[in-house]
Amino acid sequence: MTLNEQKNLAAVSAIDDLIKHGLIFSGMKIGLGTGSTAMPAVERLAERIRDGSLSDIRAVPTSFQTTIACENLGIPVYSMNSREIGGQLDLAIDGADEIDPGNNAIKGGGAALLREKIVAYNAKVFVIVADSTKDVPSLGTGFALPVEIIAEARTSVMAEIRSLGAEPVLREGVRKAGPVITDNGNLILDCRWKAGADGAAPIDPEQMEERLNRIVGVVENGFFTAKKPIVYIARENGTVDKR
Repeated sequence: MTLNEQKNLAAVSAIDDLIKHGLIFSGMKIGLGTGSTAMPAVERLAERIRDGSLSDIRAVPTSFQTTIACENLGIPVYSMNSREIGGQLDLAIDGADEIDPGNNAIKGGGAALLREKIVAYNAKVFVIVADSTKDVPSLGTGFALPVEIIAEARTSVMAEIRSLGAEPVLREGVRKAGPVITDNGNLILDCRWKAGADGAAPIDPEQMEERLNRIVGVVENGFFTAKKPIVYIARENGTVDKR
């Protein structure tokens, strides 16, 4: 299967399996993620609403992209602060940029990590859908870790991150002069560690998630380790692993 076919398979399989096992149900509050694998999940959710399998779904999107998709698909949109949501969700479903065997993930390739983490960490159940390329042995040396920062703290934060062994790079816009600006008005640093001589992971992502957030000027980072997700990974042979 191609990567796009894997993404669609993972998303459709996850939505249908979660409905089958009662983890997606009518009247629920659901967080909807951002990116090329999350979008098929949003579309599948809309299909199951249209076919009558679900009703009265209240969705909290994690980005402008997902908000527009929900509006176009007829899924009612709320914020975490809406009275109907009350700051808590029944379930959140999203993609990932990388995920390790312990179901720790890196997210934020689309620069929506802050809202994604607010949604994921305030959900009773967190679900990740992914294609086979996102399944990796360790985090931190492949896909660069996004770190959202306050612009005024750029230089000081970059120095602190270098002291932790990573090389931070300010993310530049595509078809835009200057840096990427997040939906929250902040900047993104993409940070990567060098693998050990034996190929071993250079860091513990659970410890590093906490350590990075203690740096003054860091808003949030893209390690997702504190809330372990259910993971659906589509493979090239057309199967889906659930773990």
